[in-house]
Amino acid sequence: MRAHLRKRSFRLQGHRTSVALEAEFWTELETLAAARGRSLAGLVAEVDASRADPDLPLASALRVFALREARRPAG
Repeated sequence: MRAHLRKRSFRLQGHRTSVALEAEFWTELETLAAARGRSLAGLVAEVDASRADPDLPLASALRVFALREARRPAG
């Protein structure tokens, strides 16, 4: 794994899985989870469950989710 990626493990749908993302994405996802009153694991499970294409890698889905949320107007 590349040094710039941080790997985290989660239990999703009863199975353990690991996701490697850049630290900046993990920070943004933690912020989004806190703003929703959810744990990071809960937010990851939500994104996982909402993937329209199950072949889309979870890491990609999380990056796109974070990007879309960052672009959403405040308020």
